[in-house]
Amino acid sequence: MANPKLVRSQTSAASSQLQTFATEADRQRLSPVAVKAIKNVVTHWVLKGEEAAALLGVSPSTWDRMSAGKVEKSLSQDQLTRISAMVGLFKGLHILFADDMADRWIRLRNKGPLFNDRTPVEAMIEGGIPMMLDVRRHVDALRGGF
Repeated sequence: MANPKLVRSQTSAASSQLQTFATEADRQRLSPVAVKAIKNVVTHWVLKGEEAAALLGVSPSTWDRMSAGKVEKSLSQDQLTRISAMVGLFKGLHILFADDMADRWIRLRNKGPLFNDRTPVEAMIEGGIPMMLDVRRHVDALRGGF
């Protein structure tokens, strides 16, 4: 039987490690890898610059600078949350589908109640972070992850 004090200690240590993107130091440390990750997702999903910008909640000119590697400051908590949701969705789709459907899925019209005859990318652009998280949870549920 596990020692309750040890379990509590491990739980406290784990909960103090939760990633919130709240501190500038965390955002500064994570921004370069987040930009690299989202550029890869955008490439795989064949997103237009305007779509990538809308998903990130930035202007097209800001996205152009980001995609060119000209990020002068750390990303915001909002931007990191958006990137986290999209990278998680990307990973979930690649677990769910073993072929090119993983990257095509976001462009396919979906009649389900979450999408209301929109493509997932359209739904996420219109719905922002809450919809991005809903789409990610949807895919995780489909693959049995939740």
